Amino acid sequence: MSPSELKQLIRTVPDFPGPGVQFRDITTLIGHAEGFAASVRQLAACAHDAGAQAIAGMEARGFIFGAAVAAQLDLGFVPVRKPGKLPVASIGIDYALEYGSDRLEMDPGAVDAGQRVVIVDDLIATGGTALAAAQLLRRAGASVEHALFVIDLPDLGGARKLRDAGVAVQALMQFEGD
Repeated sequence: MSPSELKQLIRTVPDFPGPGVQFRDITTLIGHAEGFAASVRQLAACAHDAGAQAIAGMEARGFIFGAAVAAQLDLGFVPVRKPGKLPVASIGIDYALEYGSDRLEMDPGAVDAGQRVVIVDDLIATGGTALAAAQLLRRAGASVEHALFVIDLPDLGGARKLRDAGVAVQALMQFEGD
């Protein structure tokens, strides 16, 4: 399926989670067998071209696409978790959100020093979570130079933040506005 055909599978929910927000809902894409498989194949091709040695994804929707891409490429998957979810000693990073803050954690033994890890997630908006994940993975010793997304919301500037931090960004589709 082409990127424009995949884009047609994304449901837009107006005024969620608040007034004026156009929520881009990927559940309609992942529920469409052909569309989901095509999006995973396209992301996997990009990850392969980036020289990925492992794939990382952020909880929760990054697990869906990231793990599928890792399986497609016969690579390991590195889960970047919400706080308190790991049963082993972890490292973490606090980061700012539009209204407040959050934290990501990971097992520092999940990556090898210098391992090329490609981040995969469903959507990039303001970029706070993806940038924090890149910083956390780098702190663990990974080389993070690429991040892949199903959707980019370019007006929110997240891709630009990642590029400014030395992370190349690719997305299967874009939606203008927020």
